[in-house]
Parts: sequence; C-alpha cells; structure tokens
Amino acid sequence: MTTVVDTPTQASPARALVCRGCGAEYPLVAQHACYECFGPLEVAYDQAALARVTRAQIEAGPKSIWRYAALLPAGQDPATRVTLDPGFTPLIAAPRLAAELGVRGPLWVKDDSANPTHSFKDRVVSVALTAARGLGFSRFACASTGNLANSVAAHAARAGVPSIVFIPGDLETGKVITTAVYDRDLVAIEGSYDDVNRLCSELVETDEFEDTAFVNVNVRPYYAEGSKTLGYEVAEQLGWRLPEQVVIPMASGELLTKIDKAFTELVEIGLVEAPANGWRVFGAQSAGCNPIAVALHQGAEEIVPVKPTGIAKSLNIGDPAAGLYALEAVRRTGGWMDYADDDEIRDGIRQLARTTGVFAETAGGVTVAVLRKLVESGKLDPDAETVVFNTGEGLKTLDAVADLVGPTYRIKPSLRGAREAGLLH
Repeated sequence: MTTVVDTPTQASPARALVCRGCGAEYPLVAQHACYECFGPLEVAYDQAALARVTRAQIEAGPKSIWRYAALLPAGQDPATRVTLDPGFTPLIAAPRLAAELGVRGPLWVKDDSANPTHSFKDRVVSVALTAARGLGFSRFACASTGNLANSVAAHAARAGVPSIVFIPGDLETGKVITTAVYDRDLVAIEGSYDDVNRLCSELVETDEFEDTAFVNVNVRPYYAEGSKTLGYEVAEQLGWRLPEQVVIPMASGELLTKIDKAFTELVEIGLVEAPANGWRVFGAQSAGCNPIAVALHQGAEEIVPVKPTGIAKSLNIGDPAAGLYALEAVRRTGGWMDYADDDEIRDGIRQLARTTGVFAETAGGVTVAVLRKLVESGKLDPDAETVVFNTGEGLKTLDAVADLVGPTYRIKPSLRGAREAGLLH
C-alpha cells in the first residue's frame, strides 16, 4: 500500500500583492486595496517557484485543496493551516443532462456541494484563514450571503477561534441555521449584502476590529486565491487537460476570474497544454442581480450597480467587486454571459437533480438554466467538452422548490391502497 505524505514546501511561492489596476506592488500583508489608485490587490507569485511544481508532487498530496499548496499563498506547512480540508470534490459525467440540452460533446458537473459545509466557500476560507493566522489575527469574520458565513463559523469552531459573521436579515432560514449552529457570533443586518459589505469595510478600519480578519475584506487577496483550486482539480480530474468550455455562476465575479487564472497558471508552468483553440469562459447570473451580464450585453466598459432581487440570494451582490475582471476574462476567451429568472432557476435545479442526482442550491439552478440558454442561442459549442460548476447544496435553499415537488402518491398502508393508486399492474 502506498502511503501519502503531506510534505510541506520550504516557503510560500507568493512574492507580493499587486494592484490589478495600476500594477503597484505591496508586501504580503493584510491589505486589499491599492494606495495609489484604490484598485483591488491580488497575489503575485515567483514564477520560478511555481515552475518547479510537478504532477507527481501534486498527486502524492492529500485529497484536499492542500495537494496544491505549492501553488497557493499560504498553508505550505500543514501545522499552520486553519482548515476543514475541503476540495477534491466529484467531477460527475452528465450524459443525460447533455442529451436533454442538446449537448453532444462531453458534459461534466463539478459538484462542490460535497465540501464540508456544502459549498465552494470552504476552499477560499481555508486559504484566507490560514493566511490570517500567519498574519497574527485572533478573530475571524466575513460579510456573507450565506455560504461564506457557514464556512467561517465552522472553521472558527474547529480551530477554537472567536468569529463574528455578518449577513443580510432576509437570508434563507437554512443558511441562518447552518451558521448559528456553530455557536459563534452571527449578526443579521437590516439591508442587502451590499449594505452588509459596506458596514464590514467600515468596521475593519476601527480599533475594536484591528485583530479581526475579514476574509473577504482585509485578507481578500488570499481568500480569492482559494478559488483557483477548483480549476486545478478539474484539470487533474480530466487527466491533466483543460476543458474547452466552462460555465460558472457569478456574484462578485471573482470565482470566474480565478478559475481562468488557474487554467492560465497550469499552462504557463507546463502542467497542462491549452486546448487547440484555447478555453472559453461563460458566466451565469440571476435576472434579479445581473449587472455583469447586462454590461456585457450592452458592450459597456463600466458596471452599473443594481438592487438585488430574486431567489438566488447567494449570487445577490449588486455591486460586484470583480465584475470588470470577469468581463475581461469572458471577452478575452471568446465566451459569453447570460441570466435566468426565478422560474428558470427552479427548472434548472430540478433538471440537474433529475438527470445527475445532484441537488443544487439556487446558484446551481442559475448555472444550468444559463447553460440551456447558451446552447439554444448558439453561444456555446454543443460539440465541445464543457464543465459546469455547482457551488452549493440544495438543502440550504429548500424554499426555492418546496412548492413544486412532493409525494407522487398518497396511499393507505395496504395492498388495496397500493392497487387503487395504480402501483400494482
């Protein structure tokens, strides 16, 4: 039997924080905005360090995001990690979904509902909080539309660290309960996610919160890098190759940009070859909160914030921080974006469940509904290999389909009852 050893590398490959706007560089500290142009910061790496990473090294690692530790900004030493060990979630072949949609090429569902708190947020939180511990923070926090709150509270509970998470007051009951159960501070705000995020951005500047790591505010550059592991995993699970097309749900737009970044890194350091015609990135939004997709449809260079509505609350970010970068990725790769209304989202949830056995939350319904539109409009190539991303668990958003599904029959507990219902032929 082969023993898998999680061998730490000597140092993080991260070398600096770099402004995505003007290119200014900063040390690897808790900072998320550029002092020169106020643009967002992201982690930049020592390319020589990344180039030393091999497939064999990755394959010998643990079956979690930490098999890619040599490509991440934090967590190289297992003893330093704040983690639930997420990742290595199923990549599910979806031939029946493909047949219903008219997709002839291979279709896959990357199902991140299999993570410990049942969403992809476990990836970003593990990386962010590991970095936060290294930076000396003693309390964890976030602004959240639900899944992130679940994950931060769960990570804090396992690590024995105080946490305080902030959510909109009208969040789905399932997401409130699956955060509150960890017995950490939970603050419901009378307002939208954008109101919640604005308050957290103010709190992080106060003396009372100077010891607090807000995963999607002051340590956001590290947090965002956790999303890359979705791209790494898809490539590895496909036998070290990249799909020709991906369809990704969008809230801030950051998940889409980081999956694209992961594919770019893998090609640049020689772990995979790009498809002959490159890869194409597609984005999916709810019609109730679609500012990025609308900007693309209008050919705009700016994104106009909106007030979110609709059932896909996990995607309800009306002023998306990475929206412009999502637009750039989609335009550069020749992809597209579209959006789905509430009824289409419900249909998408049911179609995914019926054809793959995956019960998605509303964000997954958005992705499937948009996939259908992309095929029907001819924007997506039905003969190309395609991966769609389900980022969360349907049990968290039961209300979305509760009125549409239920028992097929109701009978008395007897053979006569079964026969009268038509169950015996």
